Amino acid sequence: MTEYPINEVFETIQGEGSHTGLPAIFVRLQGCPVACPWCDTAQTWDVLEQSKVAPADVIQVDGSIGRWAMHSASSLVAAFNQKGFTAKLVVITGGEPCMHDLTDLTQGFEAEGFHCQIETSGTFEVHCSDRTYVTVSPKINMKGGYPVLKQALVRANEIKHPVATDAHIDELDALLEGIDTSGKTICLQPISQKPRATELAMKTCIARNWRLSIQTHKYLNID
Repeated sequence: MTEYPINEVFETIQGEGSHTGLPAIFVRLQGCPVACPWCDTAQTWDVLEQSKVAPADVIQVDGSIGRWAMHSASSLVAAFNQKGFTAKLVVITGGEPCMHDLTDLTQGFEAEGFHCQIETSGTFEVHCSDRTYVTVSPKINMKGGYPVLKQALVRANEIKHPVATDAHIDELDALLEGIDTSGKTICLQPISQKPRATELAMKTCIARNWRLSIQTHKYLNID
C-alpha cells in the first residue's frame, strides 16, 4: 500500500467551503513548491530528511513544526481509531497533496467508510477516487511559477477562490473561461476577513449566484 509524507493529523470542524460545519479529520501532507506569500502552513513546504519522525509523532500533535512521517491509508485509519476520532469526513490537504497520486489513499479511506475531500491549489493534476470531493483553490501567479491546470479545474467539484479586489474576480473569470462550471460550486472567500473583501465577495456572489465561503474556523479560533 502506498505511503505518503504526513505533516499532521487532527480532528476538528471543517471551517470553509461547502462542507463548513462538518466534523472532519484533517490529514496534512508534507511538501509544496507553490510558495504562496500568505501561506499559513509554510512548515509543510520542504520534505527534509532531518525532519522525519516516527509515525505516531504526527498524530494529534502540534503541526506548526515541519516534521513529517510516512503513513498509508491503513496506518492512518488505525491511528484514527486509536485516538477515538469519530468524524467520517477526511480532508486531505497540505502542503500540496496533489503532488502525489492520491488514488490509494482515498480508496483506502473509502473502504473503511470514510468520505474524502481534497484541498488543492490546482497546480498539479488530481488523481484520486471517483467519489472524492475535490476543492480547487486556484493559486495564480505564485512565486513557485506553477500554472493552474485545466485538468484540476475540470475535476473540481468546488472552486474556492480567495478575493480582496476586483482584480481577483477578473483572474478567476479568465481562469474559468472555457471550463464547464455546471454542477460545480463556485465559492468566493474574503482574504483575511477584511470588511472590504467581504463586501466585494458578498456582492459578487449575489450577482452571480455563487457561494460565500467564510473561514469560520478563524472566527472560532480553532484549527
